[in-house]
Amino acid sequence: MSSPVVDDLGYAAELAPSPRRVVSLVPSITEAIAATCPDLLVGATDWCTHPADLAVRRVRGTKNPDLRAIRELAPDLVVANKEENRELDVRRLREHGIPVYVTDVVTVPGALDSLERLFGRVLDAGVPDWLHAARDEWDGPVPEPSVDVAVAIWRDPWMVVGSSTFTGDVVARLGWRNVFGRHSERYPHVDLADLDRDDIDVVLLPDEPYVFTPDDGPEAFTRARTALCSGRLLTWYGPAMVGAKTALHESVGA
Repeated sequence: MSSPVVDDLGYAAELAPSPRRVVSLVPSITEAIAATCPDLLVGATDWCTHPADLAVRRVRGTKNPDLRAIRELAPDLVVANKEENRELDVRRLREHGIPVYVTDVVTVPGALDSLERLFGRVLDAGVPDWLHAARDEWDGPVPEPSVDVAVAIWRDPWMVVGSSTFTGDVVARLGWRNVFGRHSERYPHVDLADLDRDDIDVVLLPDEPYVFTPDDGPEAFTRARTALCSGRLLTWYGPAMVGAKTALHESVGA
């Protein structure tokens, strides 16, 4: 017998009490489920790269999932995310009678609470140890910023992290100020001159979604210091959050 469970967007989904066949359309949640209750996973996107040995059916990308492949897997739950997945695909899956639970994450505390609801109430898996560890690491007040940073996410055209994003909140909790944090857009386009400035302490060049490398990214800058870093540690909520503070500080030397 199913019971209504309200997801992060307020949608009351009819879910099985303990789902046994789960398809994840969110790379960070795929990693989290694989680390906690791997036997539940039957499908994931091509972008679900952690763990590296994940052996489930791939259902294409986050923005263009193979809906037929998902239906063939006969899942009793699909997990999606407001930012990473399209509302159209969520609606089409629901129209075929497939329960979809949608997460919505824009802050670190919100991510931790969302994950606790997912594992405790939806997957009936309890609160995993890594989630306790992530709370211990990230709980507490936001520190006063001591470093001015920009976070590039694309080039040609250049794009950066703007306002109201999970990554922006991660940056703030590291004690850094995102110089584009008050931009009206979440991921604005900017000119290179807006990034390559003397008043920015460091421009972060993560390896996703654009794969910045030592030979692709830093060479464009003549004034601002750049630092290559893990995009997963900046953008994934789940087990990747454990140890991320130290690793990100070390990557920028701050």
